[in-house]
Amino acid sequence: MSTELVGKKTVSLAKGQTVSLSKNGEKLTSIKIGSGWDPIKKIDAPKKGFFSRLISGDDEIDLDSSVILLDADGNALDVIWFNQLKSKCGSVIHHGDNRTGKGDGDDEVISVDLLKLSSDVKAIAITLHSFQNHTFNDVENCYCRVLDDNNKELVNFDLKELSGEKAAFVAGLVKKGDGWEFVTVGKPSSGSTVLDALDGQAKEVLLS
Repeated sequence: MSTELVGKKTVSLAKGQTVSLSKNGEKLTSIKIGSGWDPIKKIDAPKKGFFSRLISGDDEIDLDSSVILLDADGNALDVIWFNQLKSKCGSVIHHGDNRTGKGDGDDEVISVDLLKLSSDVKAIAITLHSFQNHTFNDVENCYCRVLDDNNKELVNFDLKELSGEKAAFVAGLVKKGDGWEFVTVGKPSSGSTVLDALDGQAKEVLLS
């Protein structure tokens, strides 16, 4: 596992890597967690001619990005998802549920005010769940990234290795001293919502 300091350039990470988050050498005060995906295009059978094929319209793929706030022992303190768009302390805000995956840019965004987070929060688990039981084989260009308060991308994690899974612990933010590290995970989870993942998996993945 490698650790590097984020500077002016985006860092593209592979599974199992860690990067310290900063903004031009200074500790970040707030971040945005962006997730995106595109429904994979399907090609119809040949019609009216040997070479004639029509690309069908994209399916609607409902992936849900969520975060779990964890204490030092890996216990869930709060869950922010499409049924609870704001943390109890108000420091974490989910900016809305995208049920199709269509359109450019991030499909779902969760913002975190790091200064307002409770001191009890030592890690933030990031998950993606398929609400309608699609698998990651049904999407392309799936990613998770972190942006600073000026919407500058700091790190990007390509999720192509998830393949046939329906849910995953994507990554995590882990408190290190007075700063935070972004940890890429990319391990399967379970269930159709983040509530199905509150069984100790987050502790095992992020705090082991």
